[in-house]
Amino acid sequence: MMYSSRRKPVLYFKEDRRFWSGKCTVYKLFGLCMVLVLVSLLWLQLSCTGDMSRVVVDDGRIPHQPCPLERQASAVEDPSWGPHKLALLIPFRERFEELLVFVPFMHTFLNNKKILHKIFVINQMDHYRFNRASLINVGYTESGNDTDYIAMHDVDLLPLNEALDYGFPEEGPFHVASPELHPLYHYKTYVGGILLLTKQHYHMCNGMSNRFWGWGREDDEFYRRLRTAGLQLFRPSGIKTGYKTFRHIHDPAWRKRDQKRVAAQKQEQFKVDPEGGLTNLQYKVESRQELTISGAPVTVLNIKLECDTDKTPWCLLN
Repeated sequence: MMYSSRRKPVLYFKEDRRFWSGKCTVYKLFGLCMVLVLVSLLWLQLSCTGDMSRVVVDDGRIPHQPCPLERQASAVEDPSWGPHKLALLIPFRERFEELLVFVPFMHTFLNNKKILHKIFVINQMDHYRFNRASLINVGYTESGNDTDYIAMHDVDLLPLNEALDYGFPEEGPFHVASPELHPLYHYKTYVGGILLLTKQHYHMCNGMSNRFWGWGREDDEFYRRLRTAGLQLFRPSGIKTGYKTFRHIHDPAWRKRDQKRVAAQKQEQFKVDPEGGLTNLQYKVESRQELTISGAPVTVLNIKLECDTDKTPWCLLN
C-alpha cells in the first residue's frame, strides 16, 4: 500500500509506541541512555560560543557561555614554527560584523604562515570616546608572558598577500601596512593599520599616548616616539600587489568615524606627549572571556578606560 508523505509521522508514532510495548529490557534502557548522551553532546556543541553570529549584545559586552577547554585550544604548537609567539591586538568597539570576518581569517592566515599567535580583542565598554592607543596599551599589558611581540592591528584590514611578513621583528618595528601598500593612507610617516613590535621595543617607547580620544592622530604621535627611542622602522620589500595587498572592509557610510575635535583638542592633537603612555595608563578589566569564532580562538578583554577630564576634557563628546 502506498502512503502519502503527510501520513509518515503517524507511522513513526506507531513505531515509537512499539518500542515501549512489552517487557522493558536492559538493551532498551541502554539504548535510551545512549540517545540521551548524544543529545546532551549535541546541545553542548550548539550552545557553546563557537557560533558568534548568533550572539546578542546589549551593553557593549560580548556575552558567552563557557566552552570546553579543547574547543579553545589554538593550533598545535609545533617546535618547527619557532620560539616566538605573537599577541595580535585588536582595539575594538561595536564593530561585530568586521570582527566575525577578521578573527577566523587572521587565525587561518597566521597558521598557514606557521606563526604562533594569540588573538586579543580589547573591547572598550565605557562611555568615553573611542581611544585606540589606550586600548593597545591595555592589550600589551594584559597579553601575558607567553607572547614576546605584538601586532597593533586594525579590525577592518585583511592581508591578502601571503608573502607579507608577520614574523618576529627582531631588528626593529615592522610596518606591514606600509604607505606603498595600504589602500587609503600613503604619506611617508604613516605607521598605522598593522605594525609589529617586540614587547621590549614597545616598552622603550612607553607605549602610545593616552591623550587621543576619538579617531586619528595617535599613530603620527607614535611615529615620533619610535624616532625618539632610536628605533629603525622597517617595511615590506618585494611585494608586487600594490594597493591590492589588503582588503579594507570598513564601510564609512555604515560606520562613521568620530573625527570631531573638541575644545583644545584641535591644538593638542599635533603635540608630542613626552610623559604619557604605559606609565599613566588607567583602566579596569571588567571581564576576560575565552571565545571561539568559526573555530578560531580569541581572548576578549572587556575594558573600562578612565579619563582625567581636567587634562583631556575631549574624552567626553558634548
